[in-house]
Amino acid sequence: MHELGLLHSVVRAVEKSVPNETRVTAVGLRVGTLSGAVPEALQGAWTVAIAGTSLSAATLDIELLQAAIWCPTCACEQTIDEFYALTCPACGTPCGNLIRGREFEVAYAELE
Repeated sequence: MHELGLLHSVVRAVEKSVPNETRVTAVGLRVGTLSGAVPEALQGAWTVAIAGTSLSAATLDIELLQAAIWCPTCACEQTIDEFYALTCPACGTPCGNLIRGREFEVAYAELE
């Protein structure tokens, strides 16, 4: 399961960044819609990923970031879906400037 591997990396990163013996109560992730991660699968794999770690009682909060491009013709950000065809969905101008959507990052860790 791809998501379980991602979450193991998150757990290791959080554990490295907090003092020893510190209990983590919540972890927040920012996940882009084009990141390849499935939020529902991340939630489902969370309990397996945190078992036996200092995060074993932590909850997982996922902020889903809708993918977007910058369109030079519209001079604004345009949200796109997973079927993005390298064109602006509003005006059809060719656009390859993805400004958001591939994120997979730890936003925060709450400590006890």
